[in-house]
Amino acid sequence: MNKDNTLIQLEPSWKNQLADEFSKPYMQQLKQFLQQEKQAKKTIYPKGALIFNAFNLTPFDEVKVVIIGQDPYHGPHQAHGLCFSVLPGVRVPPSLVNIYKELQADLNIKPVQHGCLESWAKQGVLLLNTVLTVEQGKAGSHQDKGWEEFTDQVILKLNARQKPVIFVLWGKYAESKAKLIDPQRHTILKSAHPSPFSASRFLGNRHFSTINRILQSRGAEPINWQLAEMN
Repeated sequence: MNKDNTLIQLEPSWKNQLADEFSKPYMQQLKQFLQQEKQAKKTIYPKGALIFNAFNLTPFDEVKVVIIGQDPYHGPHQAHGLCFSVLPGVRVPPSLVNIYKELQADLNIKPVQHGCLESWAKQGVLLLNTVLTVEQGKAGSHQDKGWEEFTDQVILKLNARQKPVIFVLWGKYAESKAKLIDPQRHTILKSAHPSPFSASRFLGNRHFSTINRILQSRGAEPINWQLAEMN
């Protein structure tokens, strides 16, 4: 993040929506915090070029669905800017294992051996963590530093959009964002979080088929949830 908005590597339609945020005091404080962490030789995930990956893969006008996560995975080679997703070659995390189980039960989609969800993002599924960075090995370490204010603005920008969006809120933290969304204009789907601690209440929500049914009723292309295997 740089004071000069021309140096922010952000997809143009999102940059158009969010450019003003980067000059606000909270964002300048967040930038300063991240610089101090880097100077202290702390390892931050994801790497800088991938912090805004969700936006770069899913342009503002192409967003059909928003799945809201919390903060990035904090282990090596995992986080790449998309909630619930990990880079190829990394073991599929427990929450994503349960998401795959629900996909199989709901749409008979066989789980793949990787956890990279980029193909969903490229079809209009914004995989939005509400905190976009984390220190290695320290879950939640960058909460309350300013990211939540930024990503709340993301939700508000989508809420103000004429074209309706399906917001998917899994777990109490994600559900807290419902207050930013107009349910008269947009669809809100809620369930327990796919974490192993609440998976018994997550499984059976049938959100994937529900999303596609809603999209088709609006004349939009449904999401192909089937991920391709990677070598």
